[in-house]
Amino acid sequence: MKSAPGEACGVFGVYAPSQRVSPLIYFGLFALQHRGQESAGIATSDGRTVTVYKDLGLVAQVFDEAKIAGLDGHLGIGHTRYSTTGSTHWTNAQPIHRQVGTTSVALAHNGNLTNTRQLAHELGSGVETSDSALMVEAIARRIDDERSDERGLEKAMFEALPTFEGAFSLVVMDQGRVIGARDPHGFRPLCLGELPEGGWVLASETAALDLVGATFRRDVEPGEMVVIDATGVRSLRPFESTDPRLCIFEYVYFARPDSRLHGQSVHAARRRMGATLAEEHPADADVVVPVPESGIPAAQGYSAASGIPYADGLVKNRYVGRTFIEPSQSMRDRGIRIKLNPIPETLAGKRVVLVDDSIVRGSTTRQLVEMVRSAGAAEVHLRVSSPPYRWPCFYGMDTSDRSTLIAARMEIDEIRRHLGADSLGYLSLPGLLAATEADGFCTACLSGEYPTPVDISSSKFVLERTT
Repeated sequence: MKSAPGEACGVFGVYAPSQRVSPLIYFGLFALQHRGQESAGIATSDGRTVTVYKDLGLVAQVFDEAKIAGLDGHLGIGHTRYSTTGSTHWTNAQPIHRQVGTTSVALAHNGNLTNTRQLAHELGSGVETSDSALMVEAIARRIDDERSDERGLEKAMFEALPTFEGAFSLVVMDQGRVIGARDPHGFRPLCLGELPEGGWVLASETAALDLVGATFRRDVEPGEMVVIDATGVRSLRPFESTDPRLCIFEYVYFARPDSRLHGQSVHAARRRMGATLAEEHPADADVVVPVPESGIPAAQGYSAASGIPYADGLVKNRYVGRTFIEPSQSMRDRGIRIKLNPIPETLAGKRVVLVDDSIVRGSTTRQLVEMVRSAGAAEVHLRVSSPPYRWPCFYGMDTSDRSTLIAARMEIDEIRRHLGADSLGYLSLPGLLAATEADGFCTACLSGEYPTPVDISSSKFVLERTT
């Protein structure tokens, strides 16, 4: 079991009349690989034909020079997937493609809809179960293929978007345009950048813009639809009202530290989280050690605020990704060492502050504490740069039901004993929000306050307390 939230997906789109965009999309997806490792895909158009290639695996496993060479055109979209709805299967890989008369549509989606059952009922039987496939179907059925201005996709999306509930950041294309859209809460990020040679880029994170040499221009706003074609960039508003609620875990865990959200550096925000954590939960210790990678900035902030020296005490295997080889039982018993290994010279005889970004199920954290102790640590003081994760997510994070969430079943000291730590401290929710230096967040997984109606009879709310 994972002990961190499953990543949200990554989406990327390019309209660049003077360029062949498939290499740009490849590198854009490479920059977004951390957001999903299940599958990757690219769709491109030369103005006449949409070509799609996708497969299971990491971006570098799915694409090589020959496959990129076969994706011709000056506009396109890409996707790297983490399965939150729909199993890990080739048919659920994206972009999803539909042909409607002479209009060829491809869609890539980051997020999770909350009205999938209603949409499936409205669209009739035989429609695929993934929310992304339902979105394509809903858009396709509204396309007027006879429009003389060739804006059938644009009109169809404008009509279809208000029927979707929940979280969605989309990049959608036909033969001649790329369209980006965010739900009216803006649960998942999407930004707009400009290429120096002419053209525009849509991406889940600003770090992807950096890699392809695009200049960040602005975030796509919650409830906004951005159309990019030969006439330039146009903004449309399909929704009557908006209520910005960016997922707070974009700051805690999902986004790359070199990205910016709400105009704020993610790395700087994570350092502030660590500094506040040191104020809220001080420790009498010798060394501050991060759980790499996402725990590093918070550990740096904790060290700076507390005066306790910072040191690397765990080494991450940076090449661990999706694997097709099932480990033996003995390897599973040592599972955490596939990803992390301790540095005894840092830990032996030391009182260690071990800083992580979150604890979801607790299984990995328990193994981490045991590993640090086995490397000779005298004490292990666990510090977490987010509040207790107690509620299931309906907007794109991979959590099943409350019974799997350790903080929903146990009080803080019970968790400490279960994990084997000498002390345990979580960052408070006010401390987390203050560290972002921004407003308008979804904190449902931490507070139980959902911005949209959710099915409280869902199995996700089942909770059997165990100690």
